[in-house]
Amino acid sequence: PTSDDTPEVLNRALSNLSSRWKNWWVRGILTLAMITFFFIIIYLGPMVLMMIVMCVQIKCFHEIITIGYNVYHSYDLPWFRTLSWYFLLCVNYFFYGETVTDYFFTLVQREEPLRILSKYHRFISFALYLTGFCMFVLSLVKKHYRLQFYMFGWTHVTLLIVVTQSHLIIHNLFEGMIWFIVPISCVICNDIMAYMFGFFFGRTPLIKLSPKKTWEGFIGGFFSTVLFGLLLSYVMSGYRCFTCPVEFNNDTNSFTVDCEPSELFQLQEYNIPLVLQSVVGWKTVRMYPFQIHSIALSTFASLIGPFGGFFASGFKRAFKIKDFANTIPGHGGIMDRFDCQYLMATFVNVYLASFIRGPNPSKLIQQFLTLRPDQQLHIFNTLKAHLVDKGML
Repeated sequence: PTSDDTPEVLNRALSNLSSRWKNWWVRGILTLAMITFFFIIIYLGPMVLMMIVMCVQIKCFHEIITIGYNVYHSYDLPWFRTLSWYFLLCVNYFFYGETVTDYFFTLVQREEPLRILSKYHRFISFALYLTGFCMFVLSLVKKHYRLQFYMFGWTHVTLLIVVTQSHLIIHNLFEGMIWFIVPISCVICNDIMAYMFGFFFGRTPLIKLSPKKTWEGFIGGFFSTVLFGLLLSYVMSGYRCFTCPVEFNNDTNSFTVDCEPSELFQLQEYNIPLVLQSVVGWKTVRMYPFQIHSIALSTFASLIGPFGGFFASGFKRAFKIKDFANTIPGHGGIMDRFDCQYLMATFVNVYLASFIRGPNPSKLIQQFLTLRPDQQLHIFNTLKAHLVDKGML
């Protein structure tokens, strides 16, 4: 899109400014509006956040599929749009079913329809996908073979990029809202500060894919994001509603966010290296262990995260388009704002699995209680023998 999609009210208010400063104000005002909306949905809780993630995912999928539809002039392809959305439905059914079964096992086992769906979930998902696959084969037309396979690949790569990674975002959210909010906020902070430093001090081009990106913005964004991550982590680590995982409470039949804070979210004293003691004048500092992890998150958000944006820039240049869509004035489409977020979500999920998440005793007990009595007795005797051998009983 190349047309001016700025609201008329802003156009009139900023009519006396140069195009450079007009763009700065438009982006600034819309950024504040988006941040305000972000605060509102955080206040509404994790379930609303999950629905917002799904809505963003659907809009991003729509933007990328529409680009493929227009670039390849796929107007005469039979069933293309129908099949694209059908595959989106199948993949979402698979991923959300896996998530619900994994995180809310007790709820699933308690309800008969959910228990049946959970038991045969993967078979149902595979059957749904096979139906779409057969529909695609039946839709093949001699004069469109190559184009149809182009679009089949386009749809599946889009599903891989958008749906898979939005599923990881939801996994991060269920581990505790702090694992969702801090990474996303770090990416937002880096985007804003890199733009600000680049706007006022930028002189040295960073990469040809994005001519407006500068080294000054990249470096300024890095230091600002690390500092921001430390401060935000300190504030959020003191609140259970942010640090506790989302769980289903059988007594109240509702989703709760309440627990005893883990060691990650309890203040501890750390010795400051001797080199820095003379500079800061302190020998020790009290901080949350999560703040140390936030340094890794903010570093990735500011050094590697922008490559998601560069990738998106290369994609847009390849197809000679300015933005993925014109949903947000001054910012482009939803995908233009979330190109770095998906890469960040994958990193957080890998980081959690590698350095944070361990076996969950409550999940093991829930699964244990669903076994037959003879199976429970066998596991009990095995565990008892193991503890006796270890000298613990």
